[in-house]
Amino acid sequence: MHAVLRHALPYTHPPAEPERRGRLRPLRGLAIVVSALVLALIPVTGASAHVKVRTDGTPVAGGYATLRFSVPTESDSASTVSLAVTLPADHPFSSVRVKPQPGWTAKLTETKFDQPVAVGTMNLTEAVTKVTWTAQPGHALGPDEFGEFALSVGPLPAAGELRLPAVQRYSDGTVVRWTQHSTPGADEPEHPAPTLTIAATAPAESEASTNTTAVVAIVLGGIAVLIALAALIRARPRGDHR
Repeated sequence: MHAVLRHALPYTHPPAEPERRGRLRPLRGLAIVVSALVLALIPVTGASAHVKVRTDGTPVAGGYATLRFSVPTESDSASTVSLAVTLPADHPFSSVRVKPQPGWTAKLTETKFDQPVAVGTMNLTEAVTKVTWTAQPGHALGPDEFGEFALSVGPLPAAGELRLPAVQRYSDGTVVRWTQHSTPGADEPEHPAPTLTIAATAPAESEASTNTTAVVAIVLGGIAVLIALAALIRARPRGDHR
């Protein structure tokens, strides 16, 4: 009688052997390390809500570029109604073209120079030194919205940083001047001027390095997934096959 009852009781798996748990710890640790490497290799872009300028590709000295000004509305109650960007007068652009922005008008302000300014093979006596975008009724950038305003300019000045100060105006009369200078190694100021980094030559090697980094990150990510799956499978309890 006792023997029959003993065999009728449900079988419970014994706890995982300490030896098996010991084998899993290195795998889990390796998965964590690989995941950390993947995160470190993925480029991170700044997410601060500032007026910023960017280009498609790398701007090169002497070349032409499309400048895209990203303008966020940081007010909780007012809307962005105007953006004015100052262009360099010490190295003026001989060509400035505005990309139409639906619902906004663009005004180009020219400056006449006392003395001609040499730009490449040209001597400019006047040039566009400011562009002002103004919202038409019903097209202002409301709270939690942003706009992008584009200019095609050139030729670009020598390699280095090109500051493009901007002034943002709100519907409640608030004026934000994005004109402060950013110092390398120091904390970013509250209202930094949009800044463009110009290269001396096209960075072919840099672009290849970026692509290689992306491929490595993808491969490491796949390895991390495989390691995690292997650890999960090994950790699953096994039935008694006796």
